[in-house]
Amino acid sequence: MSPYWMYYEKTSPKEVKNGLKAKSKRGSIGETWWSKRFVGVLESFNLGARLTRGRSYARKGQVISIDIKPGIVRAQVQGSFAKPYDVSIKLLPLSSEEWERAIAAMASKAVFSARLLSGEMPQTIEEAFSDCGISLFPRKGADLETDCSCPDWSNPCKHIAAVYYLLAEQFDRDPFLIFKLRGKSQEEIVEALRSFRSSQAEGESKSPSSPVPISVSPVEDKVRPLEECLDCFWQKGSELDLLEINPRSPMVESAILKILGDAPFSIGRDNLAALLKQAYEIAGKAALHRAERGSEDNE
Repeated sequence: MSPYWMYYEKTSPKEVKNGLKAKSKRGSIGETWWSKRFVGVLESFNLGARLTRGRSYARKGQVISIDIKPGIVRAQVQGSFAKPYDVSIKLLPLSSEEWERAIAAMASKAVFSARLLSGEMPQTIEEAFSDCGISLFPRKGADLETDCSCPDWSNPCKHIAAVYYLLAEQFDRDPFLIFKLRGKSQEEIVEALRSFRSSQAEGESKSPSSPVPISVSPVEDKVRPLEECLDCFWQKGSELDLLEINPRSPMVESAILKILGDAPFSIGRDNLAALLKQAYEIAGKAALHRAERGSEDNE
């Protein structure tokens, strides 16, 4: 007869009403690049069947709650016992010095700043961290400290794995939760970026510089009176033939407005920045349409 410790009685988890269910019914979990990146990192740790069973738990809705705090995720998962299991997943927050380096790296790239200030997660955000020798996502299994109150000896167990997958879908809804887990909220990131860029601009304006002498040359060509050029006033000069205009869609829509934030005054109920955004979009579309039409006429 096999020893008692080798005996395992298969049990089914108790059904949960209004549990947190994964949106994905089959295949991979996670829709955005950052959630897929997180799941990819976890699956690279070779956790085997535990992740498969955890994915099944996530889709059944066995996870009752998830709470994300700086450096730790706490959750409750319903298993086969009457009382739900308590799960914790710890990821060491970045130090103040590491965050300073990361903020400086993100602020140094206009595209990163514009996207982050507008509530978007840049697809290459990891580059800003890796350039500083920092990893935004866990690099190895040891970076994650996990615990579950279930009797399963394996770690991570299926309950922890279920939380992993639902955590990825939480990242789908709010990518800034990745930063929060590392120790900074979205508000703190945005404020730090604005402060950094503001201090840089102030430093540049105060930096001493040698005055550049301005030479004023006398106007050799006499300006013709308006009355003498009314017949050709609206005609372009030959200089414009050398000017090439190739408008294209910006990498970040309304980047300047997103960096500056709200204007100090409004028109009616609308902030001026919101009205300017609409005007920029209309003007931009018109310019692109006209450029495309012009290129077709020249073909």
